[in-house]
Amino acid sequence: MTLVDHHILPSKDSALESSVVEVMDHRPLEWMRPPPCRVTAELVGSCTTLVAERLLQAPVPTLDGQIAALLHGTILLDCVNMAVEAGKVTPRDAFCVSQLESSFSKLQPRNRVFDALQRAKFDVSGLTTEQMLRKDLKTLAGRKSTVAISAIYMSLQDFLHRPGVEEDLASFCHQKGFDLLITMAISFGDHKKPFRQLAVYSPQTGLQEAVCQALERCSNPSLGLSQLETPCPTVRAYQQGNSGASRKKLLPIVREFLRQWEGPRPSSPRMQPELSRCVPPTRGDAGSRDPSGGAKDAPKPPRPGEEAAEEDTLLPPTPMNSLVDECPLHRGLPEVSPEAIFERVNRIATDRSLGGRSPEKK
Repeated sequence: MTLVDHHILPSKDSALESSVVEVMDHRPLEWMRPPPCRVTAELVGSCTTLVAERLLQAPVPTLDGQIAALLHGTILLDCVNMAVEAGKVTPRDAFCVSQLESSFSKLQPRNRVFDALQRAKFDVSGLTTEQMLRKDLKTLAGRKSTVAISAIYMSLQDFLHRPGVEEDLASFCHQKGFDLLITMAISFGDHKKPFRQLAVYSPQTGLQEAVCQALERCSNPSLGLSQLETPCPTVRAYQQGNSGASRKKLLPIVREFLRQWEGPRPSSPRMQPELSRCVPPTRGDAGSRDPSGGAKDAPKPPRPGEEAAEEDTLLPPTPMNSLVDECPLHRGLPEVSPEAIFERVNRIATDRSLGGRSPEKK
């Protein structure tokens, strides 16, 4: 099994650890897997760039127009149409896209593909608040607390004015077992530059206050937070001045906060590094409570390495209107059946078993 765009299995899949033979990720590694596991970790804008590079350099050609279109569109979306001001694209991403375009002349123009995918990504008209929070979700699990970070694609003001949003936030955290929820609202202005806003919610007021102080004081990177008025008394809202600080850069800040908030493991005298500028001194929280006022269940014991945090992605069912009409990809990407996938995998396996030789040369 190969892990792509993440390198830590969620706890529910821990039984599969021994099956992981390769990792491809584009974020700093929390821990290194021992050989013979092959690990590729490169700080590129899109993890798809690493996949595309591997396929483009493969001795046995496996790319066709359909796969190239999937790779091309994903890199464009992840790298905000290769806009440097968005702070996502790297030279490797740009070179990879150029290689795909030169090898497959029938790929749709960049602007057309990006605009269609962006419209689909931001179309949340058919989603409930719970589905919006699950749509693009990462979680960090410590020994005692679990933090969820959701990306939503609308202004924070519009999101917080949704009917019953406070009750939805409380229900979401209670049902999923989250102690704190950070929502990163993303919208785009002129020149495809992203604007980011943050909302922090927790049923534990002490934990919420401590996380807010950590985010406000952090200087590596500085988020440039300025507090916003909010119609929800239980939510702290911020305008994020540093629009280049994406969720990928927010995750390590929260991860380090969790380490200091929870302290060292009782069985180990080793302390984690102090966060002199990012995390305030810990303070007692107000206890753990659910929306109905009852006590939360005791946290589950961590699996080995879990104190380094894990990342889970939960995807809701896709609503019927989540893809915009008249998307050019409808014309460029035919439907893929299970039979077609099975046939392609068999073809690749056959080519590899022949060492790149055609059957006629056996």
